[in-house]
Parts: sequence; C-alpha cells; structure tokens
Amino acid sequence: MSIRRLPSELVNRIAAGEVVERPASALKELVENALDAGATSVSVKLSAGGLDRVEVVDDGIGMDPDDMRLALERHATSKLPDDAIESVTSFGFRGEALPSIASVARFTLESRPRGADGWRILIDHGKPVEEGPAALPPGTRVKVEGLFDKVPARRKFLRTPRSEYAACLDTVRRLAMARPDVGFTLDHDGRRTIEVQPQEAPERVAALLSAELQSHGLGIDTGRGEMTLSGVVSVPTFNRGMADQQYLFVNRRPVKDRLLTGALRGAYRDMLPRDRHPVVALFLDLPTDAVDINVHPAKTEVRFRDAQAVRGLIVGGIRSALEEAGHKSAAHAQHAQPANWQVEPMGEGVTYAPPPIAPSSLPPGAPAQASVFESHADYAPPQARAEAAPDEPQPHVQYPLGAARGQVAATYIVAEAEDGLVIVDQHAAHERLTLERMRAAAGDGPVPRQALLMPEVIELDEPQCDRLEAAIPELDKFGLEIERFGERAMLVRAVPAPLGAKVDTRGLLEDLAGELAEWGEAVSLRDKLDHVAGTMACHGSIRAGRVLSVPEMNALLREMEATPHSGSCNHGRPTWVKLKMNDVEKLFGRH
Repeated sequence: MSIRRLPSELVNRIAAGEVVERPASALKELVENALDAGATSVSVKLSAGGLDRVEVVDDGIGMDPDDMRLALERHATSKLPDDAIESVTSFGFRGEALPSIASVARFTLESRPRGADGWRILIDHGKPVEEGPAALPPGTRVKVEGLFDKVPARRKFLRTPRSEYAACLDTVRRLAMARPDVGFTLDHDGRRTIEVQPQEAPERVAALLSAELQSHGLGIDTGRGEMTLSGVVSVPTFNRGMADQQYLFVNRRPVKDRLLTGALRGAYRDMLPRDRHPVVALFLDLPTDAVDINVHPAKTEVRFRDAQAVRGLIVGGIRSALEEAGHKSAAHAQHAQPANWQVEPMGEGVTYAPPPIAPSSLPPGAPAQASVFESHADYAPPQARAEAAPDEPQPHVQYPLGAARGQVAATYIVAEAEDGLVIVDQHAAHERLTLERMRAAAGDGPVPRQALLMPEVIELDEPQCDRLEAAIPELDKFGLEIERFGERAMLVRAVPAPLGAKVDTRGLLEDLAGELAEWGEAVSLRDKLDHVAGTMACHGSIRAGRVLSVPEMNALLREMEATPHSGSCNHGRPTWVKLKMNDVEKLFGRH
C-alpha cells in the first residue's frame, strides 16, 4: 500500500482520540482554557452527564474573531510565549483541544473581549456551519452538543449518563481545588451540585469534599529546598473504603500519579487498615525544570526529576502533621438523639430492686441483704465501677481528655472533660502507647538482626539485584544484611530479628526490589517490622477485662495526651470518643 496524506477531518478525529475520551475529557480542556484566560468565575452546565451537552462559561479576557478562528486550528496556542515547551506553567498548550472536540461534536464558540463586540462560530463535527455577531457579557462561552453522535464506534463505548456525570463531577472538583481563587458552579440537568466562591485552599477542599474536614482535617505547610507542600489530610480515624478522595496537584495542575499512593501508604503506616483510605488534597510546588508534565497527552501524569525527594517531602509532611495532632480523633464527638419519653414495661410481676451489695462492702453493723440475693437469683450486676478520684483542682480544665471517673465493663474508661464525657477503649489506647514506646526505643539504634546458620542465595534478575545492591546501606539499618553474589543473585547473611527465622527471604527480596523500582525506598520491610511491632504491642498492652484503679486510668489518659497518633489504635480504630454535655442534656430532655 502506498503512503498517502490523511485528510484533515480524519487527522482531527485521530487527535480527538488522544484528547477527548469522554465528556469529562472535553470538559477538562474547556475549563482549563477558561482558567488560563484569567477567569474569576467559571460556570459549567451538563445534560445527560455531558453526553447531550457540555457548556462552559467564563469571565476571562475573551477573544476577537481572528483569535477565535486561530484557536480552532491545530497546534495554535497562546500559552507558549517561546519554544521552551518544558517551562509551560499554564494548564495546557496543545492546539488539538478545540479543533479535536469540534471534529466529534456540534461545537459552538462565543467570545467577547472587554470593550468590543461578541462573535460566534458554529462547527458541526469538523465542518464550519456559520459565524456572526453574538450577544454575551465579556468572556467566553463554549457549548459541546451530541458528543460522538456521528462516530458510533466511539459513542457505544461511553457509559451511562450517571457514570459520565460522576467523571465530570470529579473533573470539576479537581480543577476547583486547584484554583481556590476562582468561583465555580456546576449544574446537571437543571440541578446545581457545586457552588463555591473564591476562598482559601483548606476551606475550598472541605467545601468540595466534606464539611467534616473542617474539624477532622490537618493542615500541611512544609518545604524542602525549592519544593513546597501544602494542603489538608484527614486524621486516621476519618477514612473511607475507597481511595476516591485523594488529590495531588503539581504546580496547581491536578494530576493522577502513583507516587501519591505509595507516599500515603507510607505516611499512614500502622494507622489505617489496608482496606481503608484517608481523605487527602495536597498541593506540591516545585521548579518547572524539576518535573516533566509532557508524559501524557491529557497532562494527567507527570515525571519528577527527583521522585525520592518528592516522596520524602510528602511522607514527612503528613507524618509531622499527624504527630502534631497528638491524640486527636475523628470520633471524638458523638451526637445524642433527642430523648424518647416512653415508659418501658419491665414484665408482669417484676419490680425494680437495687443491685445487691457484697457483704464485704457493707459498713460495720449493717444488715446483710441475703433476701435480695435469694429473691433475685438470676440477677447479674452491671460490670461497672466508680471510685472517688483524688482531689485535683479542676482536672477537666487542665487536661483535654479530662479526669477519670470510673470504668465500664472493665473495658472502657469514663472521664469527665470540660465540655462533656470522654469514653476510652483501654486496650486500644494502651496498644497504641505500647507501639509508640517500642518504636521510640528502636529509633535509638539499628534494628537487631538474626544471622542465618547458612547464608541463603536468592536468584533474581539483574535489574532487581542492581536496585537491592544500591540500597544495601539502608537495608542494613533495618537489620537485613545482604551482598551481591554474581550478576543475578543476592546473598542473605542476616534478617531482622523481629521477623523470625522462618521469614520468606525470597519473597522479601522480591517485594523490596519491586518497591525500590517503584518508589526508591524499602517500604515493605518497614511495613513488616511495624506489623510485627504492632502485634507485640497488642499482646503487651492492657487487655479488656482488667480492672484499673483511678490513678491508673488517669495515668493512661495523661500518656495518651502526650503520645503522637494516640487518637487511633494500630488498626485505625478510634481509641476514644466524646459525648458533648449538651448531648447528655438532650438525652434527659433538658433541651
């Protein structure tokens, strides 16, 4: 077959395949153009999840008719002042966006610069239809209708309107988080689902994701060299079953990068179960020559020049925020329902009798209550105890977790705080305290190791061996002693003592090599050590069912207040909850 030039219409459709995959793809391009045009307000309207219509209106600088025609040509852009393609700071610069979208839909472009008249251009699946004057305020309005109507091979692969709308909603959320200085509205089939005014980044994230982030989120503001990291992350006990609310922005550009997944796993290690995920929005700013944004046509992926430094900044920033949060927990406030005034019958012939008093606790000369024991043989006293606390001047004012007042079911500590009642799971709390003490002790020196009676040779491929050999000093700190043994093998002489002698050395080295390739750091080994430390902490902590004295309870509360991450146990569950005093009053109808 001889070589031929493709017709321009087909070229545009091929380009559209790179840029326009679904309505959300077109929406992303249009909103990014609006933001790059200096818009302070962006309005988005969708019909049928964007399948029938995508409309974006902005109040940016607008375009005159000549610029509008040029914008519809391939490889035309206002976003590259020179040929430094690697230094682009706008959202995008691909000239294919508008002509590609116009080649697969009915496309209407209306724009008006300030102090000039408006103009309108209509294109139907790549063919110009008409153009002429238009009445609109300063700015630009773009309407995309019937996406892929004349490309049935592409149309049939689109999902349901509900699924397409979910993708569009996620796109608008990401861009609205990236630019908190811009107001956004989103209307779907006449119903408004997003309306935010210009605001600070933390407030914008909370408004778009969950209002509870205002109280359950932690601010991030740190830096390393020329890199800075800001944003908000949730406390460990405020988590989700899906990782669908984790956002990373690089130089204010929303990206989806696997680096964030590994960094979050490292930062929340031993604070969350593997099937739970935090809510995160992080903004990373770094020099343009330190990141390559041109590795994906849609600019959703990036490549960092020093990925290890970026990961270290993210993990360090999050860990620092979690440590500063101390004993904070998302489950600290529980809300009571209003009291339901209904008398519950106790059963025919049953009357209330006070719980029996053990003879040993009766004052001298008091009559025994044998009749009570005899007449209520099957009575089971509640497993609760109260004890007079030592005299302390306003202890609930001095301490966030209050002063211990008693114990319920030999498992839960009840304390009085300034603004309510605090209930502590003694086993979960002490489990966290024990783990943090073990971790602090391990930080004083290298992890102890256990030498193998016979060094074990593990055969791997050459790149795996190269990565492990480069990480030998780091692995040695964790108690793993290895050395290169030829081109395609590693010799294991010792393993970390906490892992035991039956550790699967081959699986361990393969996991390490894989993660070194992905993140440049030995995550698996640290995870394994923390898992072992957590198991040891669990067995060495105060068990449920153990009766504690009030001084013991208060000592536990004070240590929780001074220990990082004590708001959650090693498995991500809350260690304490608080019942506000006004909620207690609601239970008794005082409100």
